[in-house]
Amino acid sequence: MVLVEKWRKALDNKKSAGIILTDLSKAFDCIPHDFLIAKLYAYGVDKNSLRYIMDYLSGRKQRVRINNEFSEWKDIIFGVPQGSILGPLFFNIFICDIFLFTKESDIVSYADDNTPCAFEINTDEVIKTLEKVTTSLFKWVSQNFLKANLDKFHAILSTPTDRTIKVLTEEIINSPSHNLLGITIDRDLNFDNHVRGLCNKANLKLHALSRISSFMSSDKLKIVMKAFVLSQFNYCPLIWMFHSREMNNRINHIHERALRIAYKDKSSSFAELLRKDGSVRIHYRNVQSLATEIYKFINGQTPKIMEEIFQINNNLYNLRTMPVLKECNVRTVHYGQGSISYLAPRIWMQVPENIKNSTSLQSFKTSIKKWIPNNCPCRLCKQFVPELGFI
Repeated sequence: MVLVEKWRKALDNKKSAGIILTDLSKAFDCIPHDFLIAKLYAYGVDKNSLRYIMDYLSGRKQRVRINNEFSEWKDIIFGVPQGSILGPLFFNIFICDIFLFTKESDIVSYADDNTPCAFEINTDEVIKTLEKVTTSLFKWVSQNFLKANLDKFHAILSTPTDRTIKVLTEEIINSPSHNLLGITIDRDLNFDNHVRGLCNKANLKLHALSRISSFMSSDKLKIVMKAFVLSQFNYCPLIWMFHSREMNNRINHIHERALRIAYKDKSSSFAELLRKDGSVRIHYRNVQSLATEIYKFINGQTPKIMEEIFQINNNLYNLRTMPVLKECNVRTVHYGQGSISYLAPRIWMQVPENIKNSTSLQSFKTSIKKWIPNNCPCRLCKQFVPELGFI
């Protein structure tokens, strides 16, 4: 989300943006145990703890089977155990110093997905910056006994261009869109391709549900509908929630069809089906999720990096009121007014005071589900007035 917000801010300020999607080969399996212990020692872990960690990592063996033949057992001296809580933690500690060697630009990192990003005055400067930071990143990877697949690197630039980004011997081609951690990011940040993919998956599930609906009760159909159809829109909605009206209408159409099948109701309107189900539209549900994230931020329950998106407005005279978010100034409708940092303060102002004053996150989540954001200021919620347009 931070990456997308920075991208929107750059384009709103008439700058250029670009990212490199990197790929590491078997990253969790390539970490040398002795090198990991050395880094932990450099970060201040005491020797007794290091012995305990080394004992946890060592003493493991593996062998290879081909048909009915087995190789000899060999000690495992590389890799962190996967499927455990400590595996990702050790990996994050191991790559923590990567940011000290790539100061040319920011790197958005999530486990073994490291994405250098650059926001400059023009495309030439973006390419120049990305080439520097990606070269530094590749050198760090080599020096730390990891393996980068340069042929699987992908670039997305905000400006369509045939220019490539050169990293060592490879040339990375500029793509209009690509998948990053399950989200299809496009250069215009409209996320229509991503939402279209979600709709296609939901349609397949819905088609299968309709074929078996005559053999199931409504109670079971509702469970299946929510688990297999509506769940398609649960992953990272704050990133793609401000898509086009066309995609919003498509989501609503799928939602309406799903409710008709679940309740075996062919006559009620979409609004009546929602009331019967006790739910709201997918977009309203996404707005509720955004409000929940704001509540967590205000109450100090989010990572520090979220301060790059939300900011507390300290210029308040009534100290008894709950802190509100600082509003930011924007220039464009698509990029500026379509950003979380712009809409969050305005959406938070619409949340009723009794919900804002919830004493716990769980009580807030319970209350916010009953709130319908009819006055949402985003472009998807604006009403069309003849001869005036959307207002």
